[in-house]
Amino acid sequence: MTHEAVTPHTNAPAFSALYRSGELARRVLALEAMLARCTVCPHDCLNNRSKDERAVCHAGSLAAVSSYTAHFGEEPPLVGTKGAGNIFFGNCNLRCVYCQNFQISQTHKQQRANEVTCERLAAMMLELEARGCHNINFVSPTHYAPQMARAILLAAKQGLNLPIVYSTNAYDSVEVLKLLDGIVDVYLPDLKYADSSDGLMYSKVRDYTKHARRAISEMYRQTGDELVFGKDGLLKRGLVIRLLVLPNDLAGVRESLMWIRESFSPRVAVSLMAQYYATNKAATDERYTLLSRRITEREWMRAVEALEDSGLEEGWMQEYDSAAHYYRPNFDDREVPFKDIRDFEAG
Repeated sequence: MTHEAVTPHTNAPAFSALYRSGELARRVLALEAMLARCTVCPHDCLNNRSKDERAVCHAGSLAAVSSYTAHFGEEPPLVGTKGAGNIFFGNCNLRCVYCQNFQISQTHKQQRANEVTCERLAAMMLELEARGCHNINFVSPTHYAPQMARAILLAAKQGLNLPIVYSTNAYDSVEVLKLLDGIVDVYLPDLKYADSSDGLMYSKVRDYTKHARRAISEMYRQTGDELVFGKDGLLKRGLVIRLLVLPNDLAGVRESLMWIRESFSPRVAVSLMAQYYATNKAATDERYTLLSRRITEREWMRAVEALEDSGLEEGWMQEYDSAAHYYRPNFDDREVPFKDIRDFEAG
């Protein structure tokens, strides 16, 4: 499953037009207003984050940034030669027992030390652009969508000219996503489960599948099924749905693939991921024994067969033999939490 650059694209990111018209500033204010009785995600905690009141995600008025760096482990047309400009937010509105980023997603007390102003977040974006990164990729942005949008506005004033990637667990508010229409260029959501009971068991949220499907449907409304590439072959706009294969088929990959095909189009891009390994509570807690090992090659091939059977035409697949070895971050090293995949491939 591969893509070719067949659609011309202007150099300007999506937010440029909204910035020039003043609409970007209006969207930012609408998003920030949601913090006063927080409805930024489906938890609807109603705490006043403007006054730094914390709830399920432990996020307050400032965004926690655990790392920002050029990253080479994303899908190929996001990485290019200089890397995706990843900004890893701390905290999360899920509590996945197998989270590979648990060092930053589930350590809320430590993340307070990583909180930054929107001005500093904008400066990080501009620094990544100066390093040559091909995009700004916000990782786990859901609970910080208002702060993210404010930082984009501030960076736009200073000339930011990179596509915005929204890499999310898909437990997103449709209202928030509508406000991000025209701000985000590339949506990169996970679709973690086909059954919400597994979402409750392994990610500690109710109705995951319902909310994720609604969110992805809104993303599709904004982007359609077309991936837009630049002359450099890099992805500039579109939707790519990630499916992480879990042991014992806990993700329900076949069902999710058929939902994508039947709900949208056979041309919606899918990224099938083999990088699962047992970590966090899945590696130590006997309640999660079904997740206590790496996926087998047979399980991976079943997922590949399900993808072929679905009729979906576009996307990418990880390599089974190497994926679970490379994607093992260490956020104790904030500068380089991931080993450069190019060095990894070189041995």
